[in-house]
Amino acid sequence: MLGLRTALTAIALLGALAPAAAQDAFYKGKRLTVMINFAAGGPTDIEGRLFARHIARHLQGQPNVIVQNMDGAGGLIGTNWLGEVAPKDGTVMAYTTGAAWLYASDPSRYRVDFLKYEFVAYQPGTSIYYVRTDVEPGLKVPADLMKAKGLVSGGLAADNSKDLLMRLALDMLGVNYRHVTGYRSNNNARMALQRNEISFFSESPPGYRSVVEPTLVKNGLVLPTWYDPGWNGETITVPKQVEGLTIPPFHDFYRAVKGREPSGQLWDVYLASLAINSAMQRLLLLPPGAPPAALTALRAATRRLNADKDFAAEAMKVVGFVPEYVADPDTGRQVRQALAVKPEIRTFVTSYMRKGK
Repeated sequence: MLGLRTALTAIALLGALAPAAAQDAFYKGKRLTVMINFAAGGPTDIEGRLFARHIARHLQGQPNVIVQNMDGAGGLIGTNWLGEVAPKDGTVMAYTTGAAWLYASDPSRYRVDFLKYEFVAYQPGTSIYYVRTDVEPGLKVPADLMKAKGLVSGGLAADNSKDLLMRLALDMLGVNYRHVTGYRSNNNARMALQRNEISFFSESPPGYRSVVEPTLVKNGLVLPTWYDPGWNGETITVPKQVEGLTIPPFHDFYRAVKGREPSGQLWDVYLASLAINSAMQRLLLLPPGAPPAALTALRAATRRLNADKDFAAEAMKVVGFVPEYVADPDTGRQVRQALAVKPEIRTFVTSYMRKGK
C-alpha cells in the first residue's frame, strides 16, 4: 500500500510540475536580445553583459543571447523603445538603470504606461561619489569638499536620478557648485572629468571598482567622498556592493562635516529617491503583453543565476561584488507598489529638477 501511495503522489507531483516545465522551456530554439538602456562600457552595460553571458545556461534549451545598447535621455529612450517598438513575443528584454525613478518622478515621460511592463527582477544598488583633488584650493581629504571653489558637478540628464541625488546632497551640504548635465553615459561624464570639464561625479560600484578606483583614485586625480546608503522606507542599510570600501555613507559624511544629522525637505526627498532608485537600481523588464511563459522562464533562470558559482566568480573579478536579483512571483506587485510616490514629493522633485543649477 505504501508503495502505491508513493507512486500516486509522484504522479500527482509530475502533473503539477508539467505546466511549469513547459513554461521554463519557452526559450528553447529561440534567440533572446538583452537591451541595455545605457551606452557600452558604462556600469549598466558591464553588469548587463555579465548577466547576458550567463543567463542562457539557466534557460532551458540555452538560447543564443545577444546584447543591444540603446542609450539617451538618461535611459528613457531605450525603455520607451521596449514598450513601443520591441517585439512583444518574449524575445527582447531590457536590463535598465533609472527606469523606476523616471516613472515615479514623472509618469508622463513614458508613452506606454510603465506599470503595464512586465517586471522580471530587480537588483538593489548604490552610487559612489568622487571629486577631483585639484579643485581650488586643493583637496587632500574628502571633508575639504566643503571649502571647494568653482566645483562643477556632472550628470546624465536633468531629470535623471543620478543628477537628482547628486544635487540634493551638495545642496544639503551647502557646497557652492555649478551643475552641468547631458553627458548621456558614465563613460562620457568620466572622460569629461578627466578633461577637467567637470570636477564631481558619481558611479555605481562596477564602474567605480573597475575604472575609477584602480586608475583615478590610485593616481591621485580624485578622492572618493561618500556613497548612497540603502533605504527601505524604515531603515538605512549598507549596500553589499560597497562592502570592503573605506568610504562613508552620505549621512555619516554629513554628520562629520556639519555636526548634526541630515533633516528637512531635501533629506526627505533624498530618502524617497533612494527607496526607489537604490532599491531597484537595476530593473529587468519585458515589454507589456509579453507571454506569461517568458516571464516565468526568465524569473526562474534569474533565480538559478543567483546560485551560479561561475557567475559569482566572474562578477567578483569584473565588478567586485556578486549581483543578487529579486525575481519572485510577487516581484511585479512589489515594484508597482514601490512606484507609488506621494504627490507632494513628486511636485517638489519636478520643480527642483526644472530649476537646475
